[in-house]
Amino acid sequence: MKWLKNIFLFSPKEPKYRFVLDDANNQDDNGGTDTSRQAKKDTEAKNGTQPKDEDKVSGRKAKNGKRTVVDGVKQPIPINEMNEKKREKKDSSANALFIDTSINVNLEYIKQRYSADINGDFVIREFKVIVMNKDYSVFICFFDGLVDTIVVNMSIIQPLMTLSTLPVNTKDQTVRDVVYNHLIPQSQIKICRTYQEVVDEVNFGGLGIFIDGLDVAFACDVKGWEHRNVEQPTSELNIRGPKESFNEINRKNSALIRKIIKDENLIVEDILVGERSKTPCSMVYIKNLANDSLVREVRRRIKSIKIAYLRDAGELEQFLEDSPYLPAPQMLLTERPDRVASYLSEGRVGIIVHGSPFAIVVPVTFFNLIHSPEDYYLRYPYATFLRLIRILGILFTLLLPSFYLAVTNYYHEMLPTDLLLAIASAREKVPFPTVISIFIMEIAFELIREAGIRIPGPIGPTLSIVGALILGQAAVAANLVSPILIIVVALTAIGSFAIPDFSLGYSFRALRFIYIILASFAGLLGISLGIFIHLLVLVHAKSFGVPFMVPFAPKTSGTRTNAILKTPLWKEEDRPDFINPKDIKQQAHISRGWLKRRGGANADETEDKDR
Repeated sequence: MKWLKNIFLFSPKEPKYRFVLDDANNQDDNGGTDTSRQAKKDTEAKNGTQPKDEDKVSGRKAKNGKRTVVDGVKQPIPINEMNEKKREKKDSSANALFIDTSINVNLEYIKQRYSADINGDFVIREFKVIVMNKDYSVFICFFDGLVDTIVVNMSIIQPLMTLSTLPVNTKDQTVRDVVYNHLIPQSQIKICRTYQEVVDEVNFGGLGIFIDGLDVAFACDVKGWEHRNVEQPTSELNIRGPKESFNEINRKNSALIRKIIKDENLIVEDILVGERSKTPCSMVYIKNLANDSLVREVRRRIKSIKIAYLRDAGELEQFLEDSPYLPAPQMLLTERPDRVASYLSEGRVGIIVHGSPFAIVVPVTFFNLIHSPEDYYLRYPYATFLRLIRILGILFTLLLPSFYLAVTNYYHEMLPTDLLLAIASAREKVPFPTVISIFIMEIAFELIREAGIRIPGPIGPTLSIVGALILGQAAVAANLVSPILIIVVALTAIGSFAIPDFSLGYSFRALRFIYIILASFAGLLGISLGIFIHLLVLVHAKSFGVPFMVPFAPKTSGTRTNAILKTPLWKEEDRPDFINPKDIKQQAHISRGWLKRRGGANADETEDKDR
C-alpha cells in the first residue's frame, strides 16, 4: 500500500499527530492536551524518530544558517534550507520596516512596492492639509475598484482639506492626535507603524494616509467592491425554512450568522491563510459552549497551513481533514446560515472563507451528513419518513447495481420463476455480460450528468433529461442492454439525488463501482466483504477527534434516536455529548411550559410518559 501511495502521490507521508477531543476546557492555548502530547510521543516512537532531547545527543540540527554537527564533523547546509533561510530573513526584514517621518521617503517606497508607474489601478493622491496652523504634505493610496470612491471623497479627502482650515478647540498637542480625533470622520481607522500593515490594509480594499513629519500612517476601511447579494440557496433547496444563503463576502456571511444568533458570546476570530492571497478566514464559535480543546485544534490547523493561494472553502477542507484518503467527507460544507447557526448552538465550530459561498462546520459525523436542514422545520413524523427515504436512496446508490449483478449471475434461485424468465428473455439478444452492460450504462449516465452541469444556462438540465431518455431507449433498441438494467440504473441515479450532502453523494457514486467489481467476482460474498471493509474504514475515521460513526460506534451516553430517526423537538433536551460542550443542557426538562398546572405538575402527563 505504501509503494502505491508513493507512485501515485509523488510525496512522502507527512508526520501525523493524532488529536483526541477531550473535556479539558481550562487549558492554555500553547500547552495542548496531555493526550495529544502522549499521542505525539507514541507516533515518534512508532516512526523511529527520537525526541528533541535525544537529538541533542546524537547531533545538532542546523539553526540560523549554521552547519549541522554530527559526531564532531560539520555537514554542509542544504541549498533548499539555505534559500529558505534567506527568504525568511528577507521577508522578516521587509515586514519590520518602520514608516519614515519624511513624506518623500514614504512616497518613494509605496511607489516602488506597488510598481505605481505600470500599475494602472493603483491610485496615489497628493495634497496639502493645515494642522495647528502649519502646512503638511499628505498623500493617500488605494486600489481603484476595491474602494468606494464616494466614501473616499466625502469621508477622507474632503474632511482633510476643509476641516483642517477650521479652528479646533482641543487639548490634543500632536498632529497625529488632531488628525485621528478630528479630521478623519471614519468609523474604522487603524494607526500603522510599519509599511507592511499599510500594505495589508490597502491590498484588501483599504486606504493608506501618509502625513509628512509623522512616523505612523493611517489605514481606513473603505471597501466598495462589487459582490453578489444574499440570494436563495442553490444546492440546498428547501420548502420550509429561511431562503437565505451565504455569498462571497466574509463579513456579510458572519453578519448573517449574527442575525440569527444574537449572543455576545458568539466569537468571529479572523485568521489569514495564504502567503500571497492572504485570504481572510473566520473561526465562528460560541465561547461558553464550544470545547476549548476543539477551538484550539481548529485554530492550530488553520494557522499551520503554508500555501501561496487559498481558492475556496473546499481547498481549506482538504488541508484540515484528518484522513485525506477517506472517501467520505469529514467536514460539512453548507451555504445556509441557519444550518451553521444550528450547529454552533450545539458547541461546534464554523469556518468562513472569504471568496467562498460555503461555510465549513466541524466536527461532524456520518449521520450529520445525511440530515437535511429542512428536518427541523417539519413535524417529526414527516422528517422521520424523509430520513428513511434518504437511507433507502443511499442503499440504492451504493448497492443496487452490484446486488442486481450478484443475483442474476450467482443466485438465480433467489428470484421468482416469472421474474427470472423475464430477465432471461430480456437479455437473450444482449451480446455483453451483465457487468459490462452495467459499466456502460453507469458511465454513460455519469457523462450525461457531468455534461448537464457544465453546459451553461437552462439547457443543462434539459439535456440531462432528454439525453438520458434518448440514450436509454436507443441502448435497448440496439440490444446493448436489457430494459431491466435501465430501471436499475435509473433507480441508482435517483437515489444519489436524494443524498443531502453533495460530497457524500460523490463518495457513494464512486464507491458503487468498487461494489460492482466485487459482486462480479464473488457475488453477495464480495458485497459483504466490501461492506465490512467500508464500515471498518468509517468506524476508524475521526473528524477533529470525534469518531465518524458516533453515537453508534462507539456508543455514547446520550440519545441515539435522533441520529437516524427524528425525535420531537421538545425531547431534545441535551446537546450531543460526543462534542463535549461546556453546557450539555440545550433546553428545559419540560420545554412546553404551557403544559404545567398551577402546582407545577404536568397538565396531561403525556410528556413525562413519553420520556
